[in-house]
Amino acid sequence: MIGAIRIAVVDDHPLFREGVSRSLSEIGGFEIVGEGATAQDAERIASTVQPDILLLDISMPGGGLAAVASILADHPAQKIVMLTVSEANADVTKALNAGVQGYILKGVGSRALADILRNVAAGESYLTPTLSARLLSDLQSPQPADGVADRLRHLTERQTEILRLVAEGLSNKEVALRLELQEKTVKHHMTGVLSKLHVRNRTEAALMMRELRDRDRNRP
Repeated sequence: MIGAIRIAVVDDHPLFREGVSRSLSEIGGFEIVGEGATAQDAERIASTVQPDILLLDISMPGGGLAAVASILADHPAQKIVMLTVSEANADVTKALNAGVQGYILKGVGSRALADILRNVAAGESYLTPTLSARLLSDLQSPQPADGVADRLRHLTERQTEILRLVAEGLSNKEVALRLELQEKTVKHHMTGVLSKLHVRNRTEAALMMRELRDRDRNRP
């Protein structure tokens, strides 16, 4: 991305909100274009300012997840990253299903946050690793190795190829460029992947592929 990444921060704790804004400004490469404290503020900022990335808390007046649904209904291209203390699986899955590009816990350091936001601006997605592991655990059957492998075995060769790239962190656009396909073709294949794996979003599918890949690497 050319130029500074335009960020808006919406959180109902002023001290935290101002700290995030100040830290990103000091690191450089970011422009803070909006701040707010409520879901209504988030919706207004998305409509009037159109930041590259909108940072939202879940627990705020009006509800962060409600704001996500409203914003993406009107502005489907808006990139949204949740920055929250909530580790609840229900909140994580709701946010991912709603279409956010990232879910970060508030214990993250400022430089790590900056790196994550740069990657999201470039088209990648991010989920805090501890939450990734927990979601994967919930997805696994009583015989996880066999269950994951069996579901992945139902994918076509092309679907497997695409999912491997998604598991490496590539966006649909980047996968399309790598495989010389149209982006809509990649999206079509990913729809098939989600159906065959019985998962709700690309993050869960990628977690399954990573788990199988890690098992294969650790085999004696």
